[in-house]
Amino acid sequence: MIQAIQLGIHFGKKVLFEDVSFQLNSGNRYGVAGANGSGKSTLLKILAGEMASERGEVRLPSQVKLGFLRQNHFEFEQFRIIDTVLMGKPDLWSALREKESLLLLPAIDEKAGNRLAELEMTIAHEDGYEAESTAAVILNGLGIGTFQHGETMSTLSGGYKLRVLLAQLLFSQPDCLLLDEPNNHLDILSIAWLENYLREYRGTVVVVSHDHYFLNRVATHILDIDYETVKIYKGNYGQFRDAKVLEREQKELGIVRQEKKKEELQVFYERFRQQATKARQAMSRKKQLDKMEDIYIKRSSRIAPRFQFTQRRPSGKQVLRVEELSKGFNGKQVLNRVAFSVARGERVAVIGPNGIGKSTLLKILVGNLDYEDGAVEWGHEVSIGYFAQNHKELVPAGTNPYEWLYSFAPGETIGKIRGILGRMLFSGDDEVRKKTEALSGGEGARLIFSRMILEEPNTLLLDEPTNHLDMESIEALEEALVGYPGTIIFVSHDRHFVQNTATAILELTPSGYCLFKGTYSEYLDYKGDDHLDREAAARQKTPREEKKNGGKGGQKNNGHERRLLKKDLARLESAVPKIEERVNELESMIARINEKLGDAGLYEKGNGKELQTLLAGKKEAECSLEKEIARWEEEHSKIGEVSRMISVMDGD
Repeated sequence: MIQAIQLGIHFGKKVLFEDVSFQLNSGNRYGVAGANGSGKSTLLKILAGEMASERGEVRLPSQVKLGFLRQNHFEFEQFRIIDTVLMGKPDLWSALREKESLLLLPAIDEKAGNRLAELEMTIAHEDGYEAESTAAVILNGLGIGTFQHGETMSTLSGGYKLRVLLAQLLFSQPDCLLLDEPNNHLDILSIAWLENYLREYRGTVVVVSHDHYFLNRVATHILDIDYETVKIYKGNYGQFRDAKVLEREQKELGIVRQEKKKEELQVFYERFRQQATKARQAMSRKKQLDKMEDIYIKRSSRIAPRFQFTQRRPSGKQVLRVEELSKGFNGKQVLNRVAFSVARGERVAVIGPNGIGKSTLLKILVGNLDYEDGAVEWGHEVSIGYFAQNHKELVPAGTNPYEWLYSFAPGETIGKIRGILGRMLFSGDDEVRKKTEALSGGEGARLIFSRMILEEPNTLLLDEPTNHLDMESIEALEEALVGYPGTIIFVSHDRHFVQNTATAILELTPSGYCLFKGTYSEYLDYKGDDHLDREAAARQKTPREEKKNGGKGGQKNNGHERRLLKKDLARLESAVPKIEERVNELESMIARINEKLGDAGLYEKGNGKELQTLLAGKKEAECSLEKEIARWEEEHSKIGEVSRMISVMDGD
């Protein structure tokens, strides 16, 4: 159990969150959601003890073991990959090393023998006899084959080194796993393996990810960072989104109801304050009105950029033809006789394991890399917009967003350049003049998209465009790409993004390639040899089938609900006149009692009993009157609410 107590942190004048308290329980898996810059990674660092909060504290049980993924892969360069993973358990690793050194002694004396016995106990306690096989399973699951386990870390690329560090962390079996974008450097199969691993994990998991599907599969709760606070929602990401939308709708409805209530109180006060019989009730309503506090909705930190891709002129029908394309590095063949063609308007997703040549293919297509054999032929009038995985490949240091974007269209007006940057969330002078070397991954991605919007190419080559975008930006990008009339070839490991965007799939494999014309789920049906992916495809189909099969039923249910609402409305409308009649009776009764109380003779000796009876009768009548007026107000409010719901169903 981990407790966060009144945490607070700012970056400059910007409040990330303040006075935040929550509890993380063992066995739960928490997905961390929030916009870029909202403080997701900061929160993980605070929980891990890597960073101090400005206010508050994090309380941990004394024996709890935290696991936080660090990026320090260079310190393991000369170690074997399998040994790097084993280092995840320091006591075990130390025992194994010492045992190995003792066994190399020419003779084992009594002291060394006793020490070996102690080491064997430590190794057994740490499950050391199964350690290498366990580490190998994790490495294989993360896409690092058995043939590589004996090689040194220096033989791996940066992305694969991070996989080894992830394997080291998982092998260490902490009580709480803190993972910041663990699937950024994984391919689809490795992500699927990690999903299943985390679902079986017995400890607490806290994970930051921008992958909808991943969070839907993994999370049991969502830690939402928004409105300058952190709130826990039960359920996966889809359930969280539904709950948050409903929550906001209810708050907005609460504002509407409050304003209506204020109006009703004000009308009642203005109408009855001059009448002696109702002056007290009128003043009561006025006090109630004065005490009502306004409901405020803070501005959400989730602001999506407004992507809108257009083409200055369309290309020919045949956009691209690739024939027998081959490319290798240092004697290793990456692309081997790849051949495919792309027609105008197609959106081709290039998928496959890391290191198979996806980014290499895009770099060859855009002309940034030579190839060894084959041919690449672009069609008539093709103009290309290119998005690289690392924005630093395209955006140099020593400039700023405004100057960089203006350099591609020096004839354009300042207003147009600033307008495009504003749509990409570079709104103020500080943001458009920010040094490009200081741009975050998300800012760099949005700046590259700004250039595409400005130049209006008819073909987009996108290499992992969602890696540094938050979920709102990814959804906005999906919508814009689906509406784009040009052609798109993109690399992505985000299944949700691929499924929603692609009209064709080009899979690169160690044994060759496969080009399939259709959506990702249709491709999985066709491929039919991957259980995990078939499950993903089935999940993609379910909403469509429910919508298809449930459409008429939904209309039927709506009609039934409308008839019930109509009955409620009729009942309420018939009840109001009866309440008004009762109000009039009570007002007349009070008026008659007041008339008798105005008789001076009533206060003479011998009339005390009658006076007490009249005063008690007046008090009872006034109480009844107040109740009936409250009923009248409540029924009127219900009539307005039911009428509104009927109007919504009628489409008014």
